[in-house]
Amino acid sequence: MKRPVVIEDLLRLQFIASPELSPGGETIAYVKTHIDEKSYEYRSNVYVISTEGGPARQFTFGPKSDTAPRYSPDGKKLAFVSDRSGDKQIWVMDLVTGGEARQLTTMRNGAANPVWSADGTCIAFVSRFAEGDSVEELLKVRSAQEKEAEDKKRREEPKVIDLIKYKSDEAMGFLDGKRSHIWVVDVEGGSPVCLTSGNFDHSGPAWSPDGTQIAFASNRDGDSEFKPYQSDIYIVPSCGGAIKRITNTEGPSGSPVWAPDGEAIAYLGHRGEFYSATNTQVWLVAAEGGEPVNLTASFDRGIGDTTGSDSRYGGGGESLAFTKDGGSIMFLASCTGNTHVFAVDIAARKVTQVTQGKRHIQAMSYNSGTGDIVYTSAEHLHPADLYIQGICGCECRLTTINEAFLSELELSEPQEVWFKGVDGWDVQGWVMKPIGIEAGKQYPLILEIHGGPHTQYGCSFFFEFQVLASQGYGVIFTNPRGSTGYGQTFVDAVRGDYGGNDYGDLMLAVNYAEQLPWVDKSRLGVTGGSYGGFMTNWIIGHTDRFKGAVTQRSISNWMSFYGVSDIGYTFTEYEIGGNPWDNVEMMLKHSPISYVKNVKTPLLVLHSEQDMRCPIEQGEQFYVYLKKLGVKTRMVRFPGANHELSRSGKPKLRLERLRHMVGWFNEAVK
Repeated sequence: MKRPVVIEDLLRLQFIASPELSPGGETIAYVKTHIDEKSYEYRSNVYVISTEGGPARQFTFGPKSDTAPRYSPDGKKLAFVSDRSGDKQIWVMDLVTGGEARQLTTMRNGAANPVWSADGTCIAFVSRFAEGDSVEELLKVRSAQEKEAEDKKRREEPKVIDLIKYKSDEAMGFLDGKRSHIWVVDVEGGSPVCLTSGNFDHSGPAWSPDGTQIAFASNRDGDSEFKPYQSDIYIVPSCGGAIKRITNTEGPSGSPVWAPDGEAIAYLGHRGEFYSATNTQVWLVAAEGGEPVNLTASFDRGIGDTTGSDSRYGGGGESLAFTKDGGSIMFLASCTGNTHVFAVDIAARKVTQVTQGKRHIQAMSYNSGTGDIVYTSAEHLHPADLYIQGICGCECRLTTINEAFLSELELSEPQEVWFKGVDGWDVQGWVMKPIGIEAGKQYPLILEIHGGPHTQYGCSFFFEFQVLASQGYGVIFTNPRGSTGYGQTFVDAVRGDYGGNDYGDLMLAVNYAEQLPWVDKSRLGVTGGSYGGFMTNWIIGHTDRFKGAVTQRSISNWMSFYGVSDIGYTFTEYEIGGNPWDNVEMMLKHSPISYVKNVKTPLLVLHSEQDMRCPIEQGEQFYVYLKKLGVKTRMVRFPGANHELSRSGKPKLRLERLRHMVGWFNEAVK
C-alpha cells in the first residue's frame, strides 16, 4: 500500500547530471548525487552505463564530490573534477588499464571545467587568481595552515572596497579579487600554462578542431562591474600568445563551440534589446571575426533550460553541439512548460524540435559520429533519469534511479490548465489535487509563484509541491507574464510593471482554481521565492483573500535592494526602470513595503542569512513593519545558506524550511 510523501523523503532522492557520451558511442558517463542521511551532505560520484542499457557501473567512490566527467577523444581516459584532496582539482582515470585516478592539477585556488584537446594530449581548464599573484605559488595546493590563515584574515581584517561589484551570492559573501582564467596542462604531466591575463573573468574554453586555438567568453573592456551581463567571444593560441577578439556586440555572449571545419564558432547570446528579459539566441560568427548571424531569430523562444525544479543537483552537458557535417546545431530550449532538444539548420535558419513529450530535459550530450543524443530528463512524477535517442528518433530510458523509492509513495499528478489572463492573454498553469481527496469535500489550496521572473514552471518533479499535496493541500502553479517559454513579448511584459498585470494573471489563476468543486476558496495560501517572494509580499498588501502566506528570499523595497543586492544596481534599472535618486516615486510604487499598512494576512518570512541576491534585510524590513503594525508574523533565518537554499542548500536546512512552511500553513490556512 502506498503512503503519502513526508518531508524526510527528501533525503532519499537521487539526482543525475552531467551526461557525457563516449567518442565511440558505446558508453555514457554521468554524475549521480545522493544525500548522506548521517552527515546531511551531498555525495556525488561518476558512473558509466552502456548505451545499450543494463546496470550502471560506479567509477568513483568516497565521501567527497566527483563531477564533470569528460572522455578523452580516443575514449581511453576519463577526466573529472574532484575535491577528494581538498580544493576541487582535475583528475584523470585510465579506462584501459584501470586502477586509481591520478590527480592532474594542484592549483592553489582549485580547477574546473576540463576540456580535452582534439588529439587528447592536453586539457584546458579554468582556475582563479588575482593580479600580482605568483605563478609558482598558484601551482601549489594550499596547506591546512595556509587555509586557516587566509580564513582568519578574511574574518578579522578590514575589507577595503573600491569596486561596485564586491559581493556575490555564488560566493555567499564578499568577492576575493580573484578572476577566472584559462589554463592548459599536458595530460602526461608538467606545469599548467595560463593563456589569459588581466583583471577579467574568462569562461567556457573550447578547443579548435586542429588544436591550435581556444575560444572563450569574457568582458575584457574593463567595465564588467557596471556591465555584468556584457561579454564577447575571443580566441587565443593554445600554446600562448595574443588574444583576438571575435565579436564586439552589446549583451552577453558565451558557451562557444567550433564548427567541425574550424571556420566558424557558434555561441549563445543576445543583444540586450530587452535587457535581462531578452531571449537568448544561437549565433554563428566566422572564426576570423566579422558580423555574427542570429540563427534562431525566427524562433520566438529563449534558448537554454529555464524550467525550475527543487529536485536536481548539478548541471553539465553541452549547451551547443554541431552535427557531423556542420549543417545543424543542437541546443536546449524551454517552451510552454517543457524543455526539449532542438536543432537549427544553419543554411535555412529553420528550427526543428528533436525530442518529444511533456518533460524537462536538463542536460544533453550529442555524438556527431553516431547521431545519438543522451539527455537527463524529468517529468511531473519523477526527477531526472538518463535517456538516449538514436538518429532514427527512437528513445530508450537507461536509468530509473528513484523508481523503487517513488513506487512506495502516493503522488499527486499535476494537471495542465490554460486560462485567460489580463487582456485576454493565454496563461498556462498546473493544478494538483490533495492526496486522499474525497468526492464532495473541499480542501485548502496553495498558490505557488516562481522566481526569476524570467523562468518557468513546467513538467518537472517538484518535491515541495508533493509535500503540500500529501498534507492535504491542493496546489496551483502557473506562468504569469514575465515567464519564459511563451515568446519575447510575453517575457518582456513584466518589465516596468511589477505588481501590475503579472499580479492580475496570478489572481485570475486563483479565480480559475476557485471554480474547481474540491477547492475551498475560504482556505487559500500563497508562497513563492525571489520574484515569487516579491509577489507574495505584493499580494498580501493588495488583497485579503489568502488566509496565510510564506514569503521566501523575497524583495520588499526596491530603494534599498538597489544598493544591497549583488545585482541590484543593474537588475533594478533593467526590471523596474529606474534608480533611487531620480525615480523615488516609481521605485516606491512598485515596492511591497509601500503597502504594508494594508496587510492583514499572517505571514511567515523565510530568509537565508548569506543571501546576496535578495539580502536578508529585505525580509527583515517586511517582518519588522508587520510586527510594529500588529500583524501575525514570524521570521526564520537560515545560517550559512544563500539564495539557493530551496534547491541546493544544506539538506538539513532544506528539511527545516519545509517543516516551517507546512507548520505555518497548517496553523493559518488549514
